[in-house]
Amino acid sequence: MPTSPRYALLATGLSTALLLASCDSKPTTSQDSAATTTTAPADSAATGTNASAMPTSASFGKTADGQEIQLFTLTNAKGMKATISTYGGTLTSLLVPDKDGKISDVVLGFDKAEGYLSPEFRKSNPYFGALIGRYGNRIAKGKFTVDGKEYQVGVNNNGNSLHGGKLGFDQKIWTAKPGSDSDGQTLTLTYLSKDGEEGYPGNLNVTVTYTLTNDNALKIDYAATTDKATPVNLTNHAYFNLALGQSKDVLAHQVTIPADRYTVVDANLIPTGELKPVKGTPFDFTTPHAIGERIAQVPGGYDHNWVLNQATGQHSAATVYEPTTGRTMEVTTDEPGVQFYTGNFLDGTLKGKDGVVYGKHGGFCLETQHFPDSPNQKEFPSTVLKPGETYHTTTSYTFGVRK
Repeated sequence: MPTSPRYALLATGLSTALLLASCDSKPTTSQDSAATTTTAPADSAATGTNASAMPTSASFGKTADGQEIQLFTLTNAKGMKATISTYGGTLTSLLVPDKDGKISDVVLGFDKAEGYLSPEFRKSNPYFGALIGRYGNRIAKGKFTVDGKEYQVGVNNNGNSLHGGKLGFDQKIWTAKPGSDSDGQTLTLTYLSKDGEEGYPGNLNVTVTYTLTNDNALKIDYAATTDKATPVNLTNHAYFNLALGQSKDVLAHQVTIPADRYTVVDANLIPTGELKPVKGTPFDFTTPHAIGERIAQVPGGYDHNWVLNQATGQHSAATVYEPTTGRTMEVTTDEPGVQFYTGNFLDGTLKGKDGVVYGKHGGFCLETQHFPDSPNQKEFPSTVLKPGETYHTTTSYTFGVRK
């Protein structure tokens, strides 16, 4: 396929002083990463799973207008399971082993589709586990200019556009095709975002493939083509809690982010354009820090984009370690940034799986991405996809344990 603008534009979309220097830096990972393993039940015979089998499916309910929602379950040889809904391409659960081999869920969500359709969920709209598009994160005032023409897209967040607008990809029914390959079971989701949807130009054909690999990784491949130039910035909005059911918040999770700078934002979380060094600030996660260690120093909590030190090729975006369960999560991507969000707006009004109440800091997100408001920030890497080009990006979440 044609070269993705995600790679072609990285070298030119940002000034040399901002990104090219960072491309020469190797990502920092947790000093204890050598002790991380992917220990789990020994083989498929021990768990009753068949790694070569196809994903299974079941009805998950219907939308208000009667559209059927399917739920697919992907399983690997080590007992990991991922369930994905065709509503929003949503990751509804992810079962992962802990240091004792106990397998339990590590993402926030609901047992039934009604949870994602309820007035309470739609009012707060935390985007639990959903695919986000056309544009992940914020666009100032919902306005941008492409090829000399100004566009106005849906605004839904303090006068700005967030995660695709009022009816983003998180609220669409995706077409699903289960499968398997040498890496594991797969689910390929497709959606046509028509020209003018939410104000965006061009018919955008989107394909997202989830793969649950046999080495305990959930890999997400995103691809898109368009017939008009349009901004594209796809991501997934899973909320993780590696001790879900044992801890009501994620403040004890230790996080490492290999980024020497972050994007400074205004009161509405729109970037000012400044890329500020993290050194000496509560944004410095170049070495492991517990989420709760310095969060009080950040007004509102963490909800910022980190500029990853390595900007091209597959590289580390973050490492997370939860001490009680021993679970680890390594996030790798080919994107230049990651949004680290700590569930600041969860307020206890949503009750999820097994009756768990989701309160403030009940989960964290690591949304791999291009930078917020890139369509209006000339010094940021471009997010514009043009006809004849293919958007492609891959992010993996690999789970292990430390004894």
